[in-house]
Amino acid sequence: MDTILSVRDLGVRFGKRSVLHNLSFDVDAGDNLAIIGPNGAGKTVLLKALLNLLPYEGEIRWSPSARLGYVPQKVAADRQMPLRVRDLLAAKAHVLKLQPRNIEAVADTVGLTPDVLNTSIGTISGGQFQKVLIAFALLGGPNVLLFDEPTASLDELAEERIYELVYRLQREQGLTVLLVSHDLSIVFRAANKVLCLSKDVICFGPPREVLTPAALEAMYSAPPKYYQHRRDVSHTPPDEEEHE
Repeated sequence: MDTILSVRDLGVRFGKRSVLHNLSFDVDAGDNLAIIGPNGAGKTVLLKALLNLLPYEGEIRWSPSARLGYVPQKVAADRQMPLRVRDLLAAKAHVLKLQPRNIEAVADTVGLTPDVLNTSIGTISGGQFQKVLIAFALLGGPNVLLFDEPTASLDELAEERIYELVYRLQREQGLTVLLVSHDLSIVFRAANKVLCLSKDVICFGPPREVLTPAALEAMYSAPPKYYQHRRDVSHTPPDEEEHE
């Protein structure tokens, strides 16, 4: 496999506080990399460093073929603005000099109906809004998608639908996915690599090899609490909130 991302000795500091320190890992084209860890471990900070949105030390090297799309955990824009979904997508399409058919294509890909496209952003559901953010990220044809906990504010059913969409996009478009998640059932189900971030524990590798009970206990500084998804009862994730 071709390496699409190489990170060496990455460090990020905010004043005197070190958030990431000497972090190194590689991502191959087509990988699904899950990034997990407790609150404050630096998961969101890592994604922003990879996107060159904040200063860092060390080396982040993307392949020249990498085209990045980003789905943030939160959007600062006021969702009560009188702005239709179509208008939001059209604004990015205009910047990228894309045709209207590109908007229709990404809307169809993520399952946004014409009615939703013509609906005000402030009145759509949380699940629909998350699809809008994914459609926004897909404009321009990225081959790498970075997701910062895309289902943090959704109920279980909407969460399942968003993750199924992520899986389908990866299968159909051959995408490389970097996904911040608190849900180990999702990690075991879809990821072929996992990056664990914690003050005392950093692990990287296949989930079934590195996510041992001892590693999880060390990472979360306590025996993790577990719950089960209805559609996947073979693995259970720690009941942790990950809003960074």
